[in-house]
Amino acid sequence: MVMSHAFYVYSAWGIGAATLIAVTAYTWMESVRLKRELARLEAQGIRRRSAASGGERA
Repeated sequence: MVMSHAFYVYSAWGIGAATLIAVTAYTWMESVRLKRELARLEAQGIRRRSAASGGERA
């Protein structure tokens, strides 16, 4: 009996979709975490170097 290649195609699409969703979710969660950390640091009075100099270099 010859097996259809549909199993391999669907599993490849499934693995690809799962990987894409995982990378997107991780990136979004990391962005939220870093924004919270930045807000916490700014609340403590710690400012970004770029904000202090206006973005200009001497």
